[in-house]
Amino acid sequence: MQFSRSKYDAVVIGSGPNGLAAAITVAQAGRSVLVLEGQEHIGGGTRSEELTLPGFKHDVCSAVHPTGLLSPFFRALPLAAHGLEWIQPQAPLAHPLDDGTAVLLERSPELTAENLGADGQRYAEVMKPLVSKWDALAPLFLGSQRFPKHPFAAARFGLSAMRSASGFARSAFREQRARALFAGNAAHSILPLEKMPTAAFGLVFAAMGHMVGWPIARGGSSSIANALASYLRSLGGEIVVNSMIESLDQLPPARVVLCDVTPRQLLRIAGPRFPRPFRHKLDTYRYGPGVCKVDWALDSPIPWKAEACARAGTVHVGGTLDEIAASERAPWHGEIASNPFVLLSQPTLFDSTRAPAGKHIAWAYCHVPNGSAVDVSERIEMQVERFAPGFRSRILKRSTLLTADLERGNPNLVGGDINGGSAELSQLFLRPTARLYRTPAKNIYICSSSTPPGGGVHGMCGNLAARLALKEHFGRNSSIPGARGGG
Repeated sequence: MQFSRSKYDAVVIGSGPNGLAAAITVAQAGRSVLVLEGQEHIGGGTRSEELTLPGFKHDVCSAVHPTGLLSPFFRALPLAAHGLEWIQPQAPLAHPLDDGTAVLLERSPELTAENLGADGQRYAEVMKPLVSKWDALAPLFLGSQRFPKHPFAAARFGLSAMRSASGFARSAFREQRARALFAGNAAHSILPLEKMPTAAFGLVFAAMGHMVGWPIARGGSSSIANALASYLRSLGGEIVVNSMIESLDQLPPARVVLCDVTPRQLLRIAGPRFPRPFRHKLDTYRYGPGVCKVDWALDSPIPWKAEACARAGTVHVGGTLDEIAASERAPWHGEIASNPFVLLSQPTLFDSTRAPAGKHIAWAYCHVPNGSAVDVSERIEMQVERFAPGFRSRILKRSTLLTADLERGNPNLVGGDINGGSAELSQLFLRPTARLYRTPAKNIYICSSSTPPGGGVHGMCGNLAARLALKEHFGRNSSIPGARGGG
């Protein structure tokens, strides 16, 4: 590999949002930085390609980005000047039901409550304090704080959040509509809904919809990575693609190495530099279920029975709380639900640049056992057809990605796990180990979604790891601008 310098202040392995965020943080401090990407294209899971037909631009992994707008780090960057434009669907989320109606997550708790009948007032009572206290709680969700600066607000949130989603939904709401809406949000945890802290995910994902919506990036998710890369280059940072790193010995000399990889890859490329106990902790890090993903090129929009679904960029397809809970429990037992809970995005209703004139795309996945080789596309399509009769007749072409396909395209998606590791309570805050971003090798850091605050396109893992590295290796002589995110 050829580089423009003989040595760097920092080398970053991986060009996902966290790797690019780490590099930007280093470059903002006036330090030289090189990003090495193993694939042909930057972005990791934040990438868009023509997976089906020419002119139909699909998001390979990440598609909808509430944390992108909430991220204190992203908000501090001039990404709009580098080509990033956010699009807000009319409603963040729709959840169709078998009676032909849909529950919508609207931009305010009050409007959402109007969809929820007898549970409307209770929903507003639950969500309005969370939205109003967001600034006090945000470091818990988008930072690395182990001890909150606002303990009373955190404690009140914890009383509700540190519960199972199924238990919370049944105690808080009386009717199926509110329970189903909450369950769909909680299922983003990729955990059984009977486990703690899945209620926290249900609350936070709904709150994000009320705070900033669930936006998409015009032109596809690759626009996010491209904007980050453009800004990094404007600061003097370098990016080299097609540079798969199998050992740290391949790197040019650097004072700091930041690894946007999960524990499995970190072991492979840097294991000999770590003592045995740390290697054991990385080796026993637990990955969660994978996903089976389908992209469709469509000759017209999805024909939802509930027309209100056309107002939403994201649709949760899965029916009732009980159905969703059964679907999310199955992968943890090595099974696939017969009626899986399906997360679906329909971006061309709001971004016409993603398909030829008059045509559309859609994207959906369901959770499957980690490493599953089963093609679940038929079950996914039948779930969509259940709420949108005639959907399958509108498919021009489909692309199916199994867990191995996803990992082949992005080694961080171990066994198809899109979250950088299970978000169970033992790994929610102290991930991948109690060292967080540090390793026993003093100049090697990990900055992927396997570190706090975890999955999502927000860049905070990279920003927080880089801030720590700068502080420990360059001290007070380095200006470290940007968001702290509670770190």
